[in-house]
Amino acid sequence: MMRLDKLLAHAGYGTRKEVKALIKAKQVTVNGINALKDKQQIDEFQDEVCVCGEKLVYAQNHFIMMNKPAGVICANRDDYHETIMDLFDCFIGTDMFPVGRLDIDTEGLLLICNDGKLAHRLLSPKHHVDKCYEVHLAKEIDAAQVQKLSSELDLGDFISKPAQIEVITPTCIHMVIQEGKFHQVKRMLQAVDNEVVYLKRLRFGPLSLDESLSQGEWRYLTKSETDALYAVK
Repeated sequence: MMRLDKLLAHAGYGTRKEVKALIKAKQVTVNGINALKDKQQIDEFQDEVCVCGEKLVYAQNHFIMMNKPAGVICANRDDYHETIMDLFDCFIGTDMFPVGRLDIDTEGLLLICNDGKLAHRLLSPKHHVDKCYEVHLAKEIDAAQVQKLSSELDLGDFISKPAQIEVITPTCIHMVIQEGKFHQVKRMLQAVDNEVVYLKRLRFGPLSLDESLSQGEWRYLTKSETDALYAVK
């Protein structure tokens, strides 16, 4: 059993506030009867829920996009720091977890889900899932540094694959990598005698950061976004 507003939010019909407005406007029916309360308990597998006449199909796997702010760690709980789970204003389930991690001072696109198999596939190096970052640098980047970053780079414990570099300004680049090792972007820039002063993830595989999300805000993925994740080979 699940609250109606939570079910609608999980299905991608908006935030809790937005789905409550749908219910109040009598746009939601349960078994053919207009829903009157957002707290109404629903059997997500038996009850027929329709929104604006469209039947809702419940999915057990849930996917959330968050615009992670700096100063928050990618963990379910921590005794010393605010975590991404502290940013949720409602219960999203105890089985949700971040797919990969962003450093405490890194901002941007973070995927949170409860599908372990898909998460493993997205993070596995053999699937070559691109991760694009906006990188602000302490010093102006030069052609030699771009060339080194665009080639295999020995970082001591591993050799990075060639990155894709787009120079936006002399001190700002877009950088695409595939491995996602610990502090990888920062270490790669250090290896070419530069330093990251600001880092933001813009894209993860087929997902691009929803720029309408302010820092700390989140939303459930749309069906097309979820389908794109499952299509990753």
